[in-house]
Amino acid sequence: MNVPVKWEGVYPALLTPFTANDELDLPLFEKNLHAQLDAGVHGFILGGSLGEASTLGNDEKIELLQSALAVCESSVPVLVNIAEQATKQAIARAHEAEANGADGLMLLPPMRYPADARETVTYFKAVASETALPVMIYNNPYDYKIMTTVAMFEELARFDNIQAVKESTRDLTNITRMRNAFGDRFKLMGGVDTLALEALLLGCDGWVGGLVDAFPQETMAIYDLAKAGQITEALAIYRWFMPLLELDIHPKLVQYIKLAATATGIGSEYVRAPRLPLIGDERTQVWQIIQTQLACRPTLPMIK
Repeated sequence: MNVPVKWEGVYPALLTPFTANDELDLPLFEKNLHAQLDAGVHGFILGGSLGEASTLGNDEKIELLQSALAVCESSVPVLVNIAEQATKQAIARAHEAEANGADGLMLLPPMRYPADARETVTYFKAVASETALPVMIYNNPYDYKIMTTVAMFEELARFDNIQAVKESTRDLTNITRMRNAFGDRFKLMGGVDTLALEALLLGCDGWVGGLVDAFPQETMAIYDLAKAGQITEALAIYRWFMPLLELDIHPKLVQYIKLAATATGIGSEYVRAPRLPLIGDERTQVWQIIQTQLACRPTLPMIK
């Protein structure tokens, strides 16, 4: 029985922990999940960019899904990310996710090929029509070079299971464009950590987070305070958090956020090649940012 996906709240884009032997570290994965559940997150997304999806085998993705489902025990939805080059491969991954108990999907545009609007919409429609699972479209032209425009969403709105958008355009006005065009037809999830509070205050329903993998309590506090209208308190935590949130917008975001999760005791530095762990001055600089903010970690206020 699938857990309903409400597309509200904080959804961590999960890291994939590895062992020193380059195998999945499921005990550490589950430790991180428990820390985030204890903080009150509203759902999980597996196998995204932070999860090093391009280096994972399909069997590993299913193993992570099954592990997450066992930990969550239907308390929150577990989503699987789909990032494929060929439409038939994307459809196959959707079928596998659904067959193995996923509660929803996050769907990226075609990888590597810069599809035009017609091709991108056709790709999204093809995958959505092959699954009963709810789908969130990942709109990130900054990193993936394909913009899903309002006109394209007008076509996608005909599919009832395309329900949400991960808003990562880095253009905050796009939130208002989407609301003006569609009202509440699509749920909007802010997808850029350094714009997260602004996105929530402009009307996003939730936050797909990165640094939540290392700092779940602080991430949840910002979301809860913003939704409660306690903007001054949310802003204070957000300003403290910003040097850490900026680790999410760097090409080495995986290594940086894994280092942060290591510092907070719920992650490790192991990555999968071609990525390599940080060394030398770069590691020292990132570690210093993390330790500086840990030294002045704020006391979290009560929600009124």
